[in-house]
Amino acid sequence: MPELFKYARTLRGRIASLLLDRACNDPAAAQHAFLQRLVRRNAGTAFGRAHDFSKIQTEEDFRQRVPVREYEDIRPFIKRITAGEKNVLTKDEPFMLALTSGTTSEPKYIPVTRGLQRQTASLMSQWLYRAERDHKGLLDYASVGVVSRAVEGRTPTGIPYGSTSGLIYKNIPWLVRRAYAVPYLTSELDDYDERYFVIARFALARRVSFIATPNPSTLLRLAEVSVENQERLLRAIHDGTLGIEKSTQQDVCAQLANMLRPDPVRARELERVIQSSGFLHPGGAWPDLRLIGCWMGGSAGVKTDRLSRFYGRVPLRDLGYLASEGRITVPFEDETASGIPALKSNYYEFIAEEEIDSEKARVLSIHELEAGVRYSILLTTTGGLYRYKINDIVEVTGFRGRAPLLAFVRKGGEMANITGEKMHVNHLIEAVGEVVRRFRLPVERFRASPDMNASRYEVYLELESEVSRALLQDEVLPALDGALARVNVEYEQKRSSKRLAPLCIHLMARGWAARELRRHIEAGRRDTQFKWQILCRERREEDTKEIVSTIEAVNHATPSTAAFVA
Repeated sequence: MPELFKYARTLRGRIASLLLDRACNDPAAAQHAFLQRLVRRNAGTAFGRAHDFSKIQTEEDFRQRVPVREYEDIRPFIKRITAGEKNVLTKDEPFMLALTSGTTSEPKYIPVTRGLQRQTASLMSQWLYRAERDHKGLLDYASVGVVSRAVEGRTPTGIPYGSTSGLIYKNIPWLVRRAYAVPYLTSELDDYDERYFVIARFALARRVSFIATPNPSTLLRLAEVSVENQERLLRAIHDGTLGIEKSTQQDVCAQLANMLRPDPVRARELERVIQSSGFLHPGGAWPDLRLIGCWMGGSAGVKTDRLSRFYGRVPLRDLGYLASEGRITVPFEDETASGIPALKSNYYEFIAEEEIDSEKARVLSIHELEAGVRYSILLTTTGGLYRYKINDIVEVTGFRGRAPLLAFVRKGGEMANITGEKMHVNHLIEAVGEVVRRFRLPVERFRASPDMNASRYEVYLELESEVSRALLQDEVLPALDGALARVNVEYEQKRSSKRLAPLCIHLMARGWAARELRRHIEAGRRDTQFKWQILCRERREEDTKEIVSTIEAVNHATPSTAAFVA
């Protein structure tokens, strides 16, 4: 990479880092200034007029005029945007919509403006500056990034929707693109097995010093594909081929193949890795690897302990608390999920975790937070979200200056998350209901919980009468897997990429639900206060004792689901 370009990149990152660090000395002032700029700029929008943005002078004014909203509350505004209306949520028109799973079968579309894109790029720039400052040689060799497809589809009025990270990756300047081992075009491959093989084929052919992708499960999948296909990968690298003989996307494969050249020297290097360790692991293939950037907080962090087996003892740095709604923190140290809140890019409000369900919950500003306390976060962004309940729980782990350091802990509410799929209780209700109706299952009660170690969901069923085990295993189980994929777009993606394993069904002893109610009453609570919990964040000991038998998937086939049409 030319020295002038490196200097410019470093300078941008350094300036952005200095500005954020300066804001940490007075986070209240930084947040007030951001909010004032935002409401003034968007006062003439449909949302701004409806909420008297022109009269907002203080944060208290903002809270009085703008109610806290969840996605379903803003969906009508999003539909006006997708119908072609201008000036709805922001003065700057969205140029794309980020696609993510909602709490119902209808996905969420998050507006992305050019201003939001610039802010995201700036935050990424300073993350990289801080990482490179601490890890010399970080960008000496190639970098590996794994992203989703930039454009999944278009609304009826032509607005593209898809992955913002994919879009950024696709449009990086040519000089930067040369340093990336894996071309964006790999993201356009529909078959996940094919996609991960091709990613491994490109990545292993290069000397790599830096890897960045949010989900550790992606890195584990990449390593597993490398081990399972090591001879085939070596042959492809030696011969300069893609290694894919038949594909339903021959045009994409042809374009990717044209980027390759025979490299017998690199193939021999990788062969020596196999000879010395017994398998083709990334740690041996990339002895120059300086840093892995991935999530370390929440359920994703469970996976990081497994990375060393394949990648060696390489330092890990969290990429930050980021979501389709925006980038929220900038980590600056290794081996922690904590980061500096992006004080100049978003406006934040918080509710203490124990007050979330209280009608008198206090809403706090960022300078009012306390160390060691967990909060639900309300997010206001340049993309058009105002006092948006993102449904996440964060913890204050310390301070930088006077600004609290935040670490993502978990999804809030009736939601579970293993590797980014954000499974809501509504998804389960809809999917199980669909399968019960289809097979006329005599289900008395059901419950589900995530198994973090096995990367799958466990579904507990109490049946009123006997059902053929063959029916449950051969038809009901795959149908339920497919129904969950249909109602949750990100579950489908994670299952297809094998980052999530097939779910299993536990058949429960007769009277399981009744015994739970009895325990509730015996504890001195009224039966009218009893609420059956459909989604638990982990398997409960009481449930484990009630399992009569377990039905596992026959194979690891991925679920089929009809394509979503906007």
